[in-house]
Amino acid sequence: MAKKIGVILSGCGVYDGSEIHETVITLLAIDRAGAEAVCMAPNIDQMHVINHLAGEPAEGEKRNVLVESARIARGNIKDIATVTVADFDALILPGGFGAAKNLCDFAVNGPDCSVNPDVARLLKETVAAKKPLAAICIAPALLAKVLGPINSPVLTIGTDQGTAEALNKMGAKHVDCPVKEAVVDRQNRIVSSPAYMLAGSISEAAAGIEKTVQELIAMIE
Repeated sequence: MAKKIGVILSGCGVYDGSEIHETVITLLAIDRAGAEAVCMAPNIDQMHVINHLAGEPAEGEKRNVLVESARIARGNIKDIATVTVADFDALILPGGFGAAKNLCDFAVNGPDCSVNPDVARLLKETVAAKKPLAAICIAPALLAKVLGPINSPVLTIGTDQGTAEALNKMGAKHVDCPVKEAVVDRQNRIVSSPAYMLAGSISEAAAGIEKTVQELIAMIE
């Protein structure tokens, strides 16, 4: 039976949702490994909507995180409130500002951020069940906030000093990492990679993401 990999999405688009390149590369890597992606997202409004052509907020516009995430998942997606750790063998979070705006408010409040309750629940359930977990780009900030105080996970967001210091403040242990590599915390069964925190091209992002997915799946017992 194919392994099931939970994928938490945060909308559709780098500036206010899931980074589309990172998400598609993740889904492709999961499929190529012979595993099955189980996409999910919170059924909540986005923090705001960004006009991706202008790079500015679209005043007065509202979008739903689950509905927008369904665009990337081709409609095959679950409300994260209905998902439990029994529904997957491993869990991964692609990046994009939605991870730091919709799944939590790290983009606004930094280390003092709060995390969506269902996202936090599922991360904790995953660790408690000793199932592998992965985060890409800025998404390790979520893991640092939820897991840092107890698990002290080893994570990377690349080399950005300010963001690295924020992760350390939340209880994680940040490690610098090149864009085409991944950091593996074997004790906590967590993998992370910088992707577009460092990537200058889609191929650079893909190299690290593919390694992340490979490491994640290899950890499944």
